[in-house]
Amino acid sequence: MNSDQYHHLRRLRRSATLRDMLNENRLSASEFIYPMFVVNGSGVRTPIEPMPGVDQMSVNIAVEEAQRAMQAGVKSVLLFGIPQDKDATGSRASSPDEAVQQAVAAIKKASPETYVITDVCLCEYTDHGHCGIVSGDDVDNDATLPLLAQTAVSHAEAGADMVAPSAMMDGQVAAIRAGLNDSGFSDVAVMGYSAKYASAFYGPFRIAADSAPQFGDRHAYQMAPGQGREAMREIEADLEEGADIIMVKPALAYLDVIKEASLRFDTPIAAYNVSGEYSMIAAAGQAGWIDRERTMMEVLTSIKRAGADLIITYSAIEAANILAKG
Repeated sequence: MNSDQYHHLRRLRRSATLRDMLNENRLSASEFIYPMFVVNGSGVRTPIEPMPGVDQMSVNIAVEEAQRAMQAGVKSVLLFGIPQDKDATGSRASSPDEAVQQAVAAIKKASPETYVITDVCLCEYTDHGHCGIVSGDDVDNDATLPLLAQTAVSHAEAGADMVAPSAMMDGQVAAIRAGLNDSGFSDVAVMGYSAKYASAFYGPFRIAADSAPQFGDRHAYQMAPGQGREAMREIEADLEEGADIIMVKPALAYLDVIKEASLRFDTPIAAYNVSGEYSMIAAAGQAGWIDRERTMMEVLTSIKRAGADLIITYSAIEAANILAKG
């Protein structure tokens, strides 16, 4: 066969310099958001067994970790709180004495340039592990909304730059936006967990945050994995309610949803590289079955290629350090 009869695409791959010049999707540490689990107390750093390299941290340790992230070029953190006491209504979620509120204030004081985002949900704070007020065998959507708004306002009062409601209650973005505005926090942004799926990939997180449901599951408020069009409706609803950024969670099994959202909506998109995705790579890397660093960077690149503007990942600092090496 004459070589003039086919395209010579390999010409553009023969040089490492040219491959770098033509790279279509470049990761940047500034696009990463680093999730952290904060607890009450001082000097606490408890490893999370199914998530090697990830810890529960007391506020003072979380401050140091946020500073370490900033030094690596990761300028934003996402805080999840784990209280000592839980009850049926998750009443501790809005307490100014809880770990999230304390961590927000401490991080902003020590590292003002760190952009602090807080997760707004009740599952870590309820004794039943569901994301809202339980009525019978169901979560009462409308009874939950005021508590989510109250929690978001408490985070803003502590100094949060952005709040991220993850409960998947209908109207949660509108309720939180109204609560923030009414309390004088119209400049605090909202990132909606807009397309959040009822995923098996959350397993390690639920151990880390002690937030597994004590009965039933979350299929009545999180989306089934097969839903694509419904995800677009959820995103559209959040944007109409005032979301500044929308999110797809998980990321790796839902790259098609990220891509469709990026084509359909002219708004920043975050994707959550969730705990199960992190743990799979960590476990396979420890076993020697894969090159952990290469696999991690390949997954993050795929999320960006799909259309994500921001990537929430437990690998943020490690990935940033790899990028810095070139």
